[in-house]
Amino acid sequence: MVRSPRQGVSVQRIRVLVVDDHRIFAESLAAALAAEQDVDVAAAGSAPAALRNLDRAATDGRRFDVLLADADLAAPLLAVPAQGAARDAVPRAVPRDGIALVSGLRTSHPYLRTVVLADRDDPRRAAAALQAGASGWVAKDCSLSRLLAVIRGVLRDETHLPPALLTGVLRELTAARKHRSESERLVESLTPREREVLRCMVAGLGRKAVAERLFLSPHTVRTHMQNVLGKLGVHSTLAAVALARRAGVGPVELEAAAAASVPVP
Repeated sequence: MVRSPRQGVSVQRIRVLVVDDHRIFAESLAAALAAEQDVDVAAAGSAPAALRNLDRAATDGRRFDVLLADADLAAPLLAVPAQGAARDAVPRAVPRDGIALVSGLRTSHPYLRTVVLADRDDPRRAAAALQAGASGWVAKDCSLSRLLAVIRGVLRDETHLPPALLTGVLRELTAARKHRSESERLVESLTPREREVLRCMVAGLGRKAVAERLFLSPHTVRTHMQNVLGKLGVHSTLAAVALARRAGVGPVELEAAAAASVPVP
């Protein structure tokens, strides 16, 4: 936030970025918010445009405080260079929807408060938004005064949900926590070597590639993979990867693994 004198009074201003692929809605909402004395606002029509706005604002020392993202943001899966990256740098992925955008911003712009704007109430997606790091879920047809209350509330570290969604969202979050706990318990039953194999599976490596990474025979890797599936209680690599993700298991670092496989003279 920045302070700006107006009529002799110091006003603490809130910088808001509206992201919606329906440009008329985004610009209309931005104009309505801009009429408030303490709000500076900009609009973006896609996830790539939002990321550019956020990066540019951070570079200029005028970073945004709150992002309002359309839950159904229809952004194609593109790739854009990260802030300050070289021309030939590996691009970063641009998320497909507003919830995915919120999830990515939790790491790249951790100071930013995010609110998801939705056409309809959906407890499952609202819960997913909160898990992704959103501070609020608001209906697009809510009043301007309600939206402003949410914007100011999330800056006080409040979480905002429509009352009608509260029970459903709590149920979804409880179920997700239970599934995660069960997944974590199953992953903990694996041996250290089996966990290494599982991380390779999460990275999308096949049996031969896993064998090369871990200096094992393909037959031994096949046995480890079978043991992993059995201990996790699943019947496919895809199901094992999904369970691993729920348990917070990330992929093996491919570049590090590749470097480790180079013989040292």
